[in-house]
Amino acid sequence: MKLGAIVALIAGLVLAVFLIFHVGVSQVFDAVGRVGIGGFVLILLTALPVIVFLGLAWRSLVGPLAPLWVFIASRQLRDSATDLLPFTQIGGVVIGARAGILGGIPSIKAYSSAMVDITAEIMAQVAFTALGLLIGLTTLRASPEMAPYADGLILGTALLVPALAAFVVLQRRGSRLAAKIAAQFLPKAVADTEQFTAYLEALYRQPAKLALASTFHLMAWIASAVWLWVIFRLCGAEIDVMSCIAIESLLAALRAVTVFIPASIGVQEAGYAAMAQVFGLGPEVGLAVSLLKRARDVVLGIPVLLIWQVMEGRRAFGRDKELKPL
Repeated sequence: MKLGAIVALIAGLVLAVFLIFHVGVSQVFDAVGRVGIGGFVLILLTALPVIVFLGLAWRSLVGPLAPLWVFIASRQLRDSATDLLPFTQIGGVVIGARAGILGGIPSIKAYSSAMVDITAEIMAQVAFTALGLLIGLTTLRASPEMAPYADGLILGTALLVPALAAFVVLQRRGSRLAAKIAAQFLPKAVADTEQFTAYLEALYRQPAKLALASTFHLMAWIASAVWLWVIFRLCGAEIDVMSCIAIESLLAALRAVTVFIPASIGVQEAGYAAMAQVFGLGPEVGLAVSLLKRARDVVLGIPVLLIWQVMEGRRAFGRDKELKPL
């Protein structure tokens, strides 16, 4: 990890611990304890639609070159690597693409489609953030703490559109740079930069595929809000799904602008604690929700990462003669 990432991680951990002690350790863990083992199993199960939609989004760009479960598992690995390992978002994307290659997707198509998938996800996030603002703007303006930031949130959402356009232009013009980034992680995986660039351009010339991928991503964002509602309800909070869409959309935007902080540690905790109060709940409930989401990431992410390491290790030692799916 670079020094800046280490400093950000430590600062985030300090903030998260401070918030828990400031709000009250017993109150926070009382809210967590209301969930119980059965509730936590439900949390694990209700998160599945999110990752399925994310897998469908990537598959809609690549096509049926591998079974659907390969795309789902690869996307879960990408998210687990980002959440649990000291990697940037790009590092997680490269690892997820590598998993797709193990599942039978050609390396050029795996890496280039993964880059375009980022564009589709950002497009969906712009729509999701706008939806969340539309739902929660009145509540935000009524909150003394959040009212001063309401106009800034609207402006920030509007600025996401030109930022997305700039990202696409940069990605297309800098496709050779993107190939070099991927090759830096796995030098043998992206041997032909020209093929990478050609396939990237081909995907951008198919707006129907990009629109379908964005639609699946939007469905994943909405599913994540429904998942958030389930967690809140299990913690004993009275809240509706529409409010959860507003909360999750604003938290997703906050995590996006603090991408330099590994796993958004501290940022996520502070965000949920603040937004819970805006929507009439106690900060301890928001912190409990954040801790439960992280617990799910750990419980699911560690086995996923271990399986990936076993598969990579088997290939490295020549036990597999050809690529096999995870």
